[in-house]
Amino acid sequence: MEGSAVGVSEAKVCKTFQINNRRYLGNKYKLLPFITGVVEKECAGIETVADIFAGTGAVASAFPDKAVITNDLMYSNYICHCAWFGAQAYDQKKIADFVARYNAKTRCGENYMTRNFAGTYFNKRNCAKIGYIREDIERSYKKGELNERERALLITSLLYAMDKIAATCGHYDAYRKGAAYEGALELAVPLARANNRPGNRCFNEDANELVKRIRADLVYIDPPYNSRQYCDAYHLLENVARWEKPEVFGVAKKMDRSGMKSRYCTAGAAEAFEALVGDIRARYILLSYNNMAEKGNSRSNAKISDEDILRILRQKGVVKVFSESYKPFTTGRSDIEENAERLFLCTCYDGA
Repeated sequence: MEGSAVGVSEAKVCKTFQINNRRYLGNKYKLLPFITGVVEKECAGIETVADIFAGTGAVASAFPDKAVITNDLMYSNYICHCAWFGAQAYDQKKIADFVARYNAKTRCGENYMTRNFAGTYFNKRNCAKIGYIREDIERSYKKGELNERERALLITSLLYAMDKIAATCGHYDAYRKGAAYEGALELAVPLARANNRPGNRCFNEDANELVKRIRADLVYIDPPYNSRQYCDAYHLLENVARWEKPEVFGVAKKMDRSGMKSRYCTAGAAEAFEALVGDIRARYILLSYNNMAEKGNSRSNAKISDEDILRILRQKGVVKVFSESYKPFTTGRSDIEENAERLFLCTCYDGA
């Protein structure tokens, strides 16, 4: 768990963290017993699990004994999936050495982060360090000092460290003006499995296109529920993960996100969902969708009705519905009672 230590040398000890040590809208970590319980009871002979709107990767992490396929439209999530689930071997001592060196760095010059974000989500000192670290990761990778998974692990460490001290309420739609900055940036070592299944694969693309090319015993679907685009809420993490150094604009310092928008946050969500389900090749489809159809404000209301969900899934197979009450992580302005997460399990007719 977070806070334990990995020894690097006599003079260097680094903290560690796990996949769940992150704030993220819609994170299913607290619902894992509910989700895995349904799978264990209702789904037989599962060897491959595809989590095609994987977000933090929490649900995929609940199936360490299965071959997992992860996907997310956000590159910042995809790079974390490569860290947590990648099949490539990596050197944990090397990762710990890099982390210790980054944490010991005290003087960093002006860079993309200081020029664009100082005094917003982070103070200038932390911005300078974020920019230095991200640039050094890329430089080290291009020099052959890091393999692809090691690069992903270090970027993941940086993103988690940023999230821990950002002057936000858990997302980056806005920063808390006048709020005290919470300490110095400190990276930790990801406790990622060194022996993941060789069949694990990670993707960064439109789920509707991906399902045309993959097969899995179980496809888990957790699409955005409402009009809040994840690329708006996590644009800064996306910016740092991609490290293309784009121009940013507005008070929130957002980059152009036109190519990152999800159809599942729009009026076309039901149509997109119907096309998705039609193209899935699996024995089971498990959909997470809450009961927020008309409970919140207009931005919080679910984009796909229960009627559409059931109609679409019943065209594919036999459907069962399971429900569990819970309090989700939100932006901090919602206090909606009787919130429930539902699991719609479809046993596919064709058993593809």
